Amino acid sequence: MTAAQILATTGTTKTWKMQQLFALGLTRREVAAMMQVGYGFAQNVYAAWMAAGAQRALVTPTRTATAQALAPFTPGRFTRTFGVEIEAFGVTRAALLAELRAQGLEARDEHYNHDTRAHWKITSDSSISGANAFELVSPVLQGLEGLADLERACRALKICGAQVNSSCGLHVHLGAGDLTIENMRQLVRNYLVLEPTIDQLMPAARRGNAATYCQGLLRGRTQAQAEQDILAATTVQQLGAAANGSGRYYKVNMQSYFRQQTIEFRQHSGSTDFEKISFWVKFLANLVDYSKQRLVPPALPVAEFATFNQRDIVTYYQRRRTALATR
Repeated sequence: MTAAQILATTGTTKTWKMQQLFALGLTRREVAAMMQVGYGFAQNVYAAWMAAGAQRALVTPTRTATAQALAPFTPGRFTRTFGVEIEAFGVTRAALLAELRAQGLEARDEHYNHDTRAHWKITSDSSISGANAFELVSPVLQGLEGLADLERACRALKICGAQVNSSCGLHVHLGAGDLTIENMRQLVRNYLVLEPTIDQLMPAARRGNAATYCQGLLRGRTQAQAEQDILAATTVQQLGAAANGSGRYYKVNMQSYFRQQTIEFRQHSGSTDFEKISFWVKFLANLVDYSKQRLVPPALPVAEFATFNQRDIVTYYQRRRTALATR
């Protein structure tokens, strides 16, 4: 049904109409205006609708939503450890190394490796198309200070004229040492449920299973079966198999936990833009914190990312979805 058809339906309550409008992806303010009710009323109906959705989303029959899981969530201050891998091309390693150091970052040119360093490293990556291809890998960063270092690295890349194309990706590692198996199960399940919506925020080359090195989490299963496999895992090893099988080239890579105690997110397209990268890092960190408490309801639209994000992040991704809608 369209919004007009919902509004014209007779023999129903205002609450029912509002729930149907929310299901179309309309925001609380939009629904309040269309229904000519106060925002507070719309918020109450929305909260009850979300709570019901959260209960339905628990695919394991023995699970029930707790009061904590249905309470409002406020994202906290960004303090989580993280790391980034930026794939790009078009600049010599010597030039980039010099500029990174000029920006005040310790950096070294190294052979390809998976070792975590205390400095920024420039390595090769055979998956990237383009002259002078490279991967810039950060040390372990943390919180706002880490974002400041990331901004310096992005500035160096821009000054040197580094480029990206569809063969490039951006990989983000988030520290997972504080997460229980329950937290990690809910995080992987939440990304699985959000994956169709997150696809809207990515260029076509990073949606669905379009990219060889960041496949979707369904892996040929139905949504319900994939959720059941993930939520049934009782060890990290079982969760890794439920999410990734035996590989690591998935949008959420659990295999990195066994080597670095991180969870790797591989979906984002290549970028050297600090704003784009930093919003993605903070979005993922919020999702991790949210997943420590609860599950997201199915089909959560971008407009309702405020469920677990600050307003500036929601606004950024609403604009990004619009910009990518025709690509």
